[in-house]
Amino acid sequence: MGASGAGKSTLMHSLSGMDTPNAGTITFCGTQITGMNSDELAVFRRRNCGFVFQQIYPIDKMNLMDNVITAGSLTSKDRADIVRRANALFDLVNLSEVTRKKLPSLISGGEAQRAGIVRAAINQPSAIFADEPTGALNSINSDAVLDVFSKLNAAGQSIIMVTHDKKSALRGNRVVHIKDGEIFGDCDLGPYNAGDTKRTEKLEQFLKEMGW
Repeated sequence: MGASGAGKSTLMHSLSGMDTPNAGTITFCGTQITGMNSDELAVFRRRNCGFVFQQIYPIDKMNLMDNVITAGSLTSKDRADIVRRANALFDLVNLSEVTRKKLPSLISGGEAQRAGIVRAAINQPSAIFADEPTGALNSINSDAVLDVFSKLNAAGQSIIMVTHDKKSALRGNRVVHIKDGEIFGDCDLGPYNAGDTKRTEKLEQFLKEMGW
């Protein structure tokens, strides 16, 4: 979290190898990615990173399932396994078999974002990077997307999310506040538990101290 221009997206892009830092090194799951060339970084991201943005940028002429299968085929040639994992993820995000066969132009924003999460998770990445994933959604669809993230995280998926939204931040195990390109504060919330009022109070107190 942090104000616009604080460096949130830059940090996320650097961690995932999309940007190169001016100094220092980045070690991702034991692998130092600083110094990799563009081809090496592309292969590394394909195997280790999933991305969820405000818009999912699908292949417009493919249905949702084919979009996900195309992403899965980047790391595996076992189509049957890709389809199996895709169906399991579509079930997780509550998108029906009918919806999976629809073109991106025929679904709602909430459905599109949940399909984007399936695509991000299909290759079982070490981390999913989410940049304001609920920023373009209404409250009902935002809750549905956040529920999916919570389910994935509870199953062991690491997620790094940039958000301005306190409700989204409440889902995180840890909230890092960034100011002017530096870590300004760090709040450990622990595993998410719906209805935990102390969790809400702790985050609100932390954000108040950060001048939020």
